[in-house]
Amino acid sequence: MGDYKPPFTITNKILAYVSSISEKVGRLSAVSNLESKPHLRRNNRIKSIHSSLKIEANSLSLGQVRDVISGKTVLGEKKEIQEVKNAYAAYEKLSEIEPYSIKSLKLFHGIMTKYVVEESGDFRKGEEGVFNGDECIFMAPPAQFVSQLIKDLFDWMKKEKSNVHPLILSSIFHYEFVFIHPFADGNGRMARLWHTAILTEWKPVFEYIPIESQIEKFQNEYYDAIAKCHVVGSSTIFIEFMLSQIDNILDDISVQISEDNEQLSEYIKRLLEVMEYDIPYTSSTLMGKLGLKSKEGFRRNYLRPAIDMNLIRMTIPDKPNSRNQRYVKE
Repeated sequence: MGDYKPPFTITNKILAYVSSISEKVGRLSAVSNLESKPHLRRNNRIKSIHSSLKIEANSLSLGQVRDVISGKTVLGEKKEIQEVKNAYAAYEKLSEIEPYSIKSLKLFHGIMTKYVVEESGDFRKGEEGVFNGDECIFMAPPAQFVSQLIKDLFDWMKKEKSNVHPLILSSIFHYEFVFIHPFADGNGRMARLWHTAILTEWKPVFEYIPIESQIEKFQNEYYDAIAKCHVVGSSTIFIEFMLSQIDNILDDISVQISEDNEQLSEYIKRLLEVMEYDIPYTSSTLMGKLGLKSKEGFRRNYLRPAIDMNLIRMTIPDKPNSRNQRYVKE
């Protein structure tokens, strides 16, 4: 089986998307931009986790996901809260993923499904199908073939990674992985995480681009593309779909960075510089760090605009004037 090759065709549409995405990534110079904007990086990571879990029917809201990650108490199903913690742990180690290693795949499945899946970190032993809600898209190959199918896929990737563009290779992997469905649970989450990991190895900026949120917006089209590929026996349609979504999300990121550059006044930048993440500060402490004496000026120029932009949150939002109020950098 050493000559295994996933069936796909490089179309003019695929080549156009690869060219467009490559140009946008280069034009963004987003690595340096995002490195200087930790709040954007954090927000995009939270979006990735929320969307990837929502696709798998996790009911927690974006705010609840943010709170779980921040260590707050959240009222919700224990399993769903654990899924958020697991996904955050996996995404935080994204740069440690070895995208062409089956050992790394199993290790990260163990992280992604800790405490919520019995066969965590191991390939499935039973039969599974791919579902969009209650609708079965297709039945996965029998469990006895999983190990060989995954080996063939990873061997092909290692052999062709210098010949097939990462944008195309990552999309092929995504479809083939979902088709093989190697784990009892967590396959969709792992496919999206691994897709991001392959792209991150190519261009580090992809670590903080929430491709998952774009997929979640077009979830029906996502499953429709998978189903069509299954019928025709080729991943071409799925490659085109994924590249179109990546092309679109890069436009959104460009706007996000542009707006952030315009809206962040020197006052807000100074305020964010003196604050550390997840540490509650009193207004007096912040004024002291900034060398300010006017409470009104501090509130008008620094605090209120930062809160309005969701860069800082109040620990007691229902009582903004509480004497116990603290402010936390998001």
